[in-house]
Amino acid sequence: MKMKKVLVAVDDSKGSTAALETYIRMFPCVRPETTVLLYVEKFEGRSLMDEMLPDSEITTLREVLHGTEYQEALDKKAQRIINHYRKEMENAGVTGIKAVTRSGHPAEEILNAAKEEGVEMIIIGSRGKRVTHFFMGSVSREVANNAEVSVVLAR
Repeated sequence: MKMKKVLVAVDDSKGSTAALETYIRMFPCVRPETTVLLYVEKFEGRSLMDEMLPDSEITTLREVLHGTEYQEALDKKAQRIINHYRKEMENAGVTGIKAVTRSGHPAEEILNAAKEEGVEMIIIGSRGKRVTHFFMGSVSREVANNAEVSVVLAR
């Protein structure tokens, strides 16, 4: 059975490199028709704010940051990361790549994107950055526990 859509979640951690390598190993010949390459942009320190601020204040903060140099720097970082992984995938012969950047809590956005895109599988690194893991809990664990589709944790 051929998969039609797979989501590969990436950031700037070693776990994302493992996720990409796992994707390439899992689909050496018959690739999914569409691969959703997802990067979730988050505010530095956002994990601390998650518990302290209600969603309405996070939304207000996001609106205040819109168009600022800080937001531009986040957008450039997101584009750099997406371009890097897209190039790696293209070099491995992957076609049908749909690059997506979202803002917010990584696990929530990965789950939302998976549902909205109708993917059949999520591939994510088993670990991100240690500080993020410490403050937020494990994004990969939250995705694995709450996803409605199969989740592959790459090491």
